[in-house]
Amino acid sequence: MLQSWLKSIALVMLLCLSLTDTLHAAVGCDLNDPDKDVARLFPESTSYKTNYLSIDKLGGQPLLKEIEKRLGDSFQGLYETADVPYTLYEIFKDKEKIGYIHGVNQKGKYGGLQVFLVLDMEGKIKSFYFQKLTSKAAKNLREPAFGQQFAGLSLADFYPYQVKTGKSVPPGKVDQIKNPVPEAEEDFRASLRATKKNLILMDEFVHGNKHLQYFQEK
Repeated sequence: MLQSWLKSIALVMLLCLSLTDTLHAAVGCDLNDPDKDVARLFPESTSYKTNYLSIDKLGGQPLLKEIEKRLGDSFQGLYETADVPYTLYEIFKDKEKIGYIHGVNQKGKYGGLQVFLVLDMEGKIKSFYFQKLTSKAAKNLREPAFGQQFAGLSLADFYPYQVKTGKSVPPGKVDQIKNPVPEAEEDFRASLRATKKNLILMDEFVHGNKHLQYFQEK
C-alpha cells in the first residue's frame, strides 16, 4: 500500500515538473508555411535553407546583455529569454544566396505579435509583415501601405530610435513611419521595437556586427 502511494506521489511530481517546463518553454517564431511563404516573399527564389539559432548557444548572458544595450531596453517574458530559438531562412536563387527571412515574437497591448522581415544580403529591409497580430488595429496595421514604410531601412536607421521614448535622437527615417491608428500607439511602438530587435539579432547572427559602428550608447 505504501509503495503504491509513493509511486502515485512520484507520478504527480513528474507531471507537475513536466507542466512547469512546458509553461516556461521559450517561444520561437517560424513561418506558418515555409514553402509557400518563401515563394511569395522571394518570387525569384529556387530554394531555401533553414537554420536554428539562439543567444544562449552563440554567447549566453553576456551576448544577451549586449543585445539589450543595443536595443535600449531589457528582454522580458517567454518571448525574450536567452534560449529562445530563432529560425533563420536563407534564400537562394540556384546556388546564389539572395537574402533572408527572419521573424521575432513581441508583446503587444492585447497579445503577441510576430514580425517578419524580408532582408537583402546587406541587411536592408525588402518587406515587412505581421504573421500574427493581436490588436484592435490589426486591419489597419496589416495594410500594405504600413509595411511599405519599412522598405529600404536598415539597422543604421533604427539605432537612433529609442524604444522607451518612441523617438529618434537625432530625428531620423524611423520617425517618418506613420501610425495609421493613433489610438493604437502601444502596438505601433511594439512593431517598431520588434523590427529593431529583429535587425540587431540579424546583425549578431549573420552580418558580423557590421552595423555596430552606427551604435552610440545613450
